[in-house]
Amino acid sequence: MMTMQRLRCATAALALLAATPLAAADLTIGLRAGPDSIDPHWSTLGSQAEALRHIYDTLVDVDDKLQLKPGLAVSWEPIDDTTWEFKLREGVKFHDGTDFTAEDVKFSIDRIPVVTGPMPMTLYTKYVDSVEVVDDYTLRVKTKGIAPALPNDFTRLFVVPSETGMEAGNEEFNSGEKAIGTGPFTFVSWEPKGDLVVEKFDGWWGGDVAWDKVIRKEIPDDAARVAALRSGEVDLINYVPASDFLAMKNDSDLETFISDSIYILNVQPSFEDELPQKVKVNGVEIDENPLQDLRVRKALDLAINRDILVNVVLEGLGTPANQLMPEGFFGYTDKIGTKEYDIEQAKALLAEAGYPDGFEIDLTCTNNRVPGDAVVCEALAQMWSRLGLKVNAQALNGTVFFPAAARQEYSMSMSAWGTLTGEAAYTYGAMVRTADAEKGFGNFNRGEYSNPEFDKVFDEGAQTLDPEKRKALYEDASYIAMEDRALIPTVILQTVWGAEAGTLSFAPRVDQETRAYEITPVE
Repeated sequence: MMTMQRLRCATAALALLAATPLAAADLTIGLRAGPDSIDPHWSTLGSQAEALRHIYDTLVDVDDKLQLKPGLAVSWEPIDDTTWEFKLREGVKFHDGTDFTAEDVKFSIDRIPVVTGPMPMTLYTKYVDSVEVVDDYTLRVKTKGIAPALPNDFTRLFVVPSETGMEAGNEEFNSGEKAIGTGPFTFVSWEPKGDLVVEKFDGWWGGDVAWDKVIRKEIPDDAARVAALRSGEVDLINYVPASDFLAMKNDSDLETFISDSIYILNVQPSFEDELPQKVKVNGVEIDENPLQDLRVRKALDLAINRDILVNVVLEGLGTPANQLMPEGFFGYTDKIGTKEYDIEQAKALLAEAGYPDGFEIDLTCTNNRVPGDAVVCEALAQMWSRLGLKVNAQALNGTVFFPAAARQEYSMSMSAWGTLTGEAAYTYGAMVRTADAEKGFGNFNRGEYSNPEFDKVFDEGAQTLDPEKRKALYEDASYIAMEDRALIPTVILQTVWGAEAGTLSFAPRVDQETRAYEITPVE
């Protein structure tokens, strides 16, 4: 492994030989989380997608501000109300030398519902009715009704060869046998919760990349990740913790890169009649679910001091959130103002709902999904204690949290969600819309929230091609969901990366992805 420190020495030596080009080096990145599988259709987690982009390409790509750009498709357009046509990139090769064609895209779309991962990728194919191969480089997708957001969904459509076979599973992908894509790097090895090693693919259609080899080291412990950077074990780290940010920023030997992100920490209450973790009143379990009462949800919302979460708990690395998407996203509504903190009103609402002395409830969160998730979890528990609630806060590793959340084992939970497509259909269709497996809605509606008024407005938006009309409908849907506290957003996170000073040219992305092929050494 050649670290950036060694690279700088090598660069100085090569300066004496101006006619000799600088050879590419290895890049080692320390990351808070890595993939759970090398199968690109296994999970929707951002850390999964980020890692596997190095091996596989998506049909549509996005730039660092989440604007759509060509990927394996060079263009796309609706040819009627329920048909999208995609023109594919010619001359693309898979890592095994075979040609990329429309058959591979069709196979990849058809495969997604077959894969039984912990977080189904059907979120991205929910509008697909059927796929027609017109010729090697033309594909038509018939949709279930009007689907204006289909190209946005296909930013997560990773393409594998049709020869992969529907029977291929995790074992074949994780061993490397089926880990064949068209991406900038080829698979070398992967150790779960350890290192993912990839090597440059000279035949990548996207052009040359700066690194011969990239080693992505999963280091979930924040302190250990920072120590790995300071010791030279890694060249770059993501998710610099708030507690280390100022020291790192003021260290002349280190460089920080900071960006707003799309990730929001949301509290998700359960609306089920029978809670999986029963609430206690005066130490006695009750059969009722207090979270079904809007007054209780409003009380929880009013008791959150978002300024303290941002300025104290996250040490300034965030902004208060008032809905499930950042301002400026397609479907963000201006009708919701700044969330106010009013503990007295919160207490009055709780008493009005029949809980003047509060109750005891469990709150389960992630502790390695994004920076600050565990400390925000604990801070919420403390804030709600002022309401008279006893909150049993527990922060778990994502490998434990997400499968249990999918089984709906939590009465109230908190984790991060990012609107990766930049528009409301992605987030509200997955987290708020009444669950409908046939239509592909509610994949992440773990709290069983259901509001016919919201569904009607959202569904109308999802079937409207006119962008201005669709935007207005999504804004109305956002307002309905947030007024009803379907979920309770807390803070929008900022992201910090760290590297040795003057070694890397790196433009932070709002989706927090660390793409090695977009990073170059400073010469």
